[in-house]
Amino acid sequence: MDLHHHRAGSGDPLVLIHGIGSRWQIWEPVLESLAAEYDVIALDLPGFGQSPMPPPGTPPGVASLTTLVAEFLASVGFDWPHVAGNSLGGLIALELAGRGVARSATAISPAGFASPAEMVYARQSLWVGVRAARLIAPHADRLLARPGTRRLALRQFFEHPERLSAAAAAANLRGLADGPWFDATLPSLSAHEFSDGSGIRVPVTIAWGEHDRLLLPRQARRAAAALPKARMVVLRGCGHVPTYDDPGQVARAILGTAGRA
Repeated sequence: MDLHHHRAGSGDPLVLIHGIGSRWQIWEPVLESLAAEYDVIALDLPGFGQSPMPPPGTPPGVASLTTLVAEFLASVGFDWPHVAGNSLGGLIALELAGRGVARSATAISPAGFASPAEMVYARQSLWVGVRAARLIAPHADRLLARPGTRRLALRQFFEHPERLSAAAAAANLRGLADGPWFDATLPSLSAHEFSDGSGIRVPVTIAWGEHDRLLLPRQARRAAAALPKARMVVLRGCGHVPTYDDPGQVARAILGTAGRA
């Protein structure tokens, strides 16, 4: 299937994959740095952003999303790309590496390493967040005009929500509210979904936001155990979605991984 995406730059291919309820624009703060060295595609996952829903009967979950992303990349000639992803997108990046279709993987606060209790917490947090977003969305431009209000509304995802412009904050909140595959995808996510990285032969970086309030930083220890050859990076002063918190740290993590391939 065709996926809505933004493409920029030139060089070796690099793919950016957002998390559940997000959209490609979450990567905007790092796009210029990455596109200076790579041919970058930032995509909307199926059923999120402006991408269509997957074909009828497609089961929700990581396996389907990984397959659909891989098929899309093959259709646009993005063979064996570097891949970076955040949250659910981070898990998809690792799965693509495990399938042998990525030349490097940077997983930023990836899903797949939560304990059962932590997964219940994350799902409930996202369930509450999306329902709040659906209530606020019609009034998002007005309500998020003030930096202090953005901080209150978006602190679960960003350590520094005030660094988003009012327009970006409102657009991201509407993206969370409007994703048609959100409700089916959320309950499909399981604890300890990624457990064996022994088959991955390409460079991997696991980068975790120091102040991640959704997928807690202690989950990085499980990622390190599952991927003992991975480079582990702490994103200082960053939350779950770190691209606006500190785009420089995020860009360096991705470029450092790709540069090892």
